[in-house]
Amino acid sequence: MANVGGQAVLEGVMMRGPGTWAVAVRTPSGEIAQVSRPIDSAMARHFFFRLPIVRGVMALGESLAIGFRALAISANYASRQEGEDGEVETELSRGALIFAFAVAIGFAVMVFKVGPALITDALPISSGGWFVIVEGLIRVTMFVLYLALISLLPDLRRVFQYHAAEHKAINAYEAGEPLEPEVVQRYSLIHPRCGTAFLLWVMVLAVFVFAFFGRPAWYWLIATRILLLPLIAGLAYELIRFAGKHQDNRVLMTLLAPGLWLQRLTTREPSLDQLEVSIRALREVLALEKAPGEPSLVEVMA
Repeated sequence: MANVGGQAVLEGVMMRGPGTWAVAVRTPSGEIAQVSRPIDSAMARHFFFRLPIVRGVMALGESLAIGFRALAISANYASRQEGEDGEVETELSRGALIFAFAVAIGFAVMVFKVGPALITDALPISSGGWFVIVEGLIRVTMFVLYLALISLLPDLRRVFQYHAAEHKAINAYEAGEPLEPEVVQRYSLIHPRCGTAFLLWVMVLAVFVFAFFGRPAWYWLIATRILLLPLIAGLAYELIRFAGKHQDNRVLMTLLAPGLWLQRLTTREPSLDQLEVSIRALREVLALEKAPGEPSLVEVMA
């Protein structure tokens, strides 16, 4: 069984397998458009990039790059943006992709990594241990409040429905069920490999990593919060990956429960039409994964 993950996009879903990814989008005319691409992963070519922790950093970077491309495709199809030759434009330019990537990552790092550190640094806390604990609490609180606020936006409701449609389709596939909307609808909208849970554990694990540094000077404070992010992301990736393979372990699932609960903020019950789109993307990936070609060892998050 192929290891499949995905992401909600505008009016659609992107699904990703070890060697390919596909995005399916419901167009304004009611049709489902789909685009698929191969994955040329560095992890498939170099042993070093498949080592624990390192593979998490690589997988995260590749997932973000694919996610931006999928979002661009979905935005163009959802609005039926056409080029001069009459074809629907489905790709961002490399420059636009890098710019969007940099802005998004910069925003997240400043708000959820550097911001809480500087806020805590302004508090009258002398103990290094209490400093990282308070910083962690502020970081998690800001993240949960951010998700709670955006979950109230009406424009994001359909994106959250497609997010749930992605989870339901993967849950049904991993259970060996037929990929039909009525069958898939019965499955949970929660998945242990969800990116929302991953982000929460990045913030929780950061407390333990930063504990080794106590309360440094403000410039080292900023530097450690930025430079240690790849290490923390790699650790979180290993945890989520392990959880995805041991979903029957009650103790583990209890420990990971906060990340699963948090998904309630970023998922909404999808319609059968939305499940149809998610299933289309999943079927396309599964069909392509069965085609002959060099296998990839990429692990993905749902």
